[in-house]
Amino acid sequence: MFLEATKRRNPKLIEAAVMLHQDGVILPDTYILDLDQIVENAKGLKAQADEVGIELFYMTKQIGRNPLVSEAIKNAGIKHAVVVDFKEALIMMENKLPIGNVGHLVQVPTRLLEKVVDYGPKFMTVFSLEMLEKINEAAKKVGKTQRILLKVIEPTDEIYEGQFGGFHLNELEKVAQLSNNLENITISGITSFPCFLFDGESDLKPTNNIQTIEKATKILADNGIAISELNIPSATCSKTIPLIKGINGTQGEPGHALTGTTPLHAKMDLAEVPSMLYVSEISHNLDGKAYFYGGGYYRRGHLENLLVVNEEKEQTQDKVEGFGNESIDYYLTAAHTHAVGSTVLAAFRTQIFVTRSDVAVVSGIQSGQPKVEGIYNSLGNLIRR
Repeated sequence: MFLEATKRRNPKLIEAAVMLHQDGVILPDTYILDLDQIVENAKGLKAQADEVGIELFYMTKQIGRNPLVSEAIKNAGIKHAVVVDFKEALIMMENKLPIGNVGHLVQVPTRLLEKVVDYGPKFMTVFSLEMLEKINEAAKKVGKTQRILLKVIEPTDEIYEGQFGGFHLNELEKVAQLSNNLENITISGITSFPCFLFDGESDLKPTNNIQTIEKATKILADNGIAISELNIPSATCSKTIPLIKGINGTQGEPGHALTGTTPLHAKMDLAEVPSMLYVSEISHNLDGKAYFYGGGYYRRGHLENLLVVNEEKEQTQDKVEGFGNESIDYYLTAAHTHAVGSTVLAAFRTQIFVTRSDVAVVSGIQSGQPKVEGIYNSLGNLIRR
């Protein structure tokens, strides 16, 4: 999906990946993150957001909740993370990284609420009246007031399977009434997901979710709650930051933009440069096809193209054959045979945290002096430096 763009816009990443694999520094089934380029992408996003008055929270699930990269993004100016589940929150907390938004897409479990609230996230996203009450109790125990984002949802909205939850518009009056009796929470904003979707060609289109957010804002205002924050996530990048501002949004959540891998980046050159590669190795050949080590396959990733580099540094383009959801990706299949031990490179849309891959964070790629700063598992835990 992104291989051609990576070859053209970040050839040093290609070179570094081949060297690190063929020198035995990294193993197959490893994602390489170009730390320096990710930092440059973050700086560009922050500058653009500052110019239009949008606050950004960086997302890390797609890069395996990586704390080293998170620290670098924070130092580049995007100070707070958005964590999509409580396990990601714990990784950020263990590494003392500030949290901007927790609870969206996954609510914080009740028995973890006190710990999370005490840590001090800027916002917590809430799906239910019961959770509002429980967060209020937790905040009272630790002596804090927690700012809340309400997730809203209507039957006409775009919602991915496995992500259902939120308040219907006809429940918001009751939410407002309840919040008046909860002294340790403040309802500050509204959110939904996804607010933009790629049209498959060249543009991101607003979803009906945005209309639901606008209606919710009015209902809450009519019931005495002035909303100051509109959290407008999905595909936040240089292309969508002006769109967020145009619908009065106040918050965006760049994730794939940090590695230059939103769907738009496969179709056009945006400010963000591709900064992530998947590295594998040819294991064996059979019946005219080559098989390379798997582990990083993501079924929505549009993995199509491969670059195979043998030990003589000869490069060959190939295609990866389709892979069914009913099987485990012990191996993936290249359409043609290749020398055993050859490096396999791919660039596609991934979510590292749902793979079993390693993650190599590499600095110095752009200066021609790549250095592995650390190798992590797909859930953000350090394997070795």
